[in-house]
Amino acid sequence: MTELWRGAAPLILASKSAARQRLLAAAGVPFESYAAAIDERAIEALLMASGAGGGAVALHLSRAKALQVGAERPGRLVTGADQTLCLEGRVLGKPADRAAAKAQLEAMSSRTHELHSGCCVARDNAILFETVCVARLSCRRLSPAFITAFMAQADDALLASAGAYQLEGLGIHLFEAIEGDHATILGLPLLPLLKFLREEGSLLS
Repeated sequence: MTELWRGAAPLILASKSAARQRLLAAAGVPFESYAAAIDERAIEALLMASGAGGGAVALHLSRAKALQVGAERPGRLVTGADQTLCLEGRVLGKPADRAAAKAQLEAMSSRTHELHSGCCVARDNAILFETVCVARLSCRRLSPAFITAFMAQADDALLASAGAYQLEGLGIHLFEAIEGDHATILGLPLLPLLKFLREEGSLLS
């Protein structure tokens, strides 16, 4: 265990996201990572069909991940996280295929969108903490030639995130202005999570 960590066991991250894992590791939080056995796309589709906003979708999926993974690991502190992209009132999920990725990139061109990053901490089927943080990203005008080249170079990463980009990689080329916390943009509201862990006693305050 690290000197700052005071928990009896490592935090469990209900996600296999490399970006979220890097954020926790850089903050010195020991963790174990497990993928949640939920159908994210089906849940997301149902919520969006019911008119749920981006923040509500992200928080619902965060809860579902934390509770599902936590149910198999009694007594452990589990954090779930999820992110949605909202463009002019529409919630965009991860693109299903390359055609959908291209459509998302074309729709974002010259527009500002919001990233809603939800985070939930649970133990023994009880929600102990939850939050949603928002970042605003203004996309520059994307030429057809740029979109073609971007898609070719990004390859499989196109389908890994809402908006078909990852800011920590080639996605940085899409933007002319960014407002918001970097960790929130990467999909984990780290500052509120660390604050909760200090208050809960798992981190030294």
